[in-house]
Amino acid sequence: EVQLQASGGGLVQAGGSLRLSCVASGFTGDDYGWFRQAPGKEREGVACVSNYDGSTYYADSVKGRFTISSDKAKNTVYLQMSSLKPEDTAVYFCAADRIGCSFGSMDYWGKGTQVTVSS
Repeated sequence: EVQLQASGGGLVQAGGSLRLSCVASGFTGDDYGWFRQAPGKEREGVACVSNYDGSTYYADSVKGRFTISSDKAKNTVYLQMSSLKPEDTAVYFCAADRIGCSFGSMDYWGKGTQVTVSS
């Protein structure tokens, strides 16, 4: 059974930083992503990373502010968020896919962690 456990969310002031972590168990693939869903909005992709070649991909809204990384030995994926804005407020989800990260769909999803950015 694949399990993805996200943590690290919290309340932060605008301009601040947070680091989210996602620990995976039972997953043997290489591709992970972070997604978020704000109240009243659809879920959107934030960033993808592949342990296969180290490639990353970001949504335009977070480029230059967020960094996705992974530690394959620890089965952990991180999302370093800096220069946070109130519009970054959302529940953040970690996801994994057997073929490749896509903002359209992923095979496995973890429970979210709440990030709230105050103005």
